[in-house]
Amino acid sequence: MDGSVRASSDSSAGPPPYIRGNEGSLVSAMKTLLFFTILMVTLPIGLYFSSKAYIFEGSMKMSSSDSYFYAAIVAVLAVHVVLALFVYVAWNEGTPKSKGKHD
Repeated sequence: MDGSVRASSDSSAGPPPYIRGNEGSLVSAMKTLLFFTILMVTLPIGLYFSSKAYIFEGSMKMSSSDSYFYAAIVAVLAVHVVLALFVYVAWNEGTPKSKGKHD
């Protein structure tokens, strides 16, 4: 019975060694995520209020209710552009950059 139940000497050795191979890619991914998070919050809100005040009510002389509607459309389009850019950057983030021809 002693032969079938054996205590592993590796379990008392501690945690496995820390491998630093993916640390740079993790930091890069977190920077990308933080950048697009900030962009996702600030760009649509900023475009909403600036387009409402300066473009639709200022230049085009629209009523307040009409300018709310069109400014919301601008903000929604900005959200879609930021999401598309994030997907593009995230998709291409892990691909290596090649400088020559592949045969």
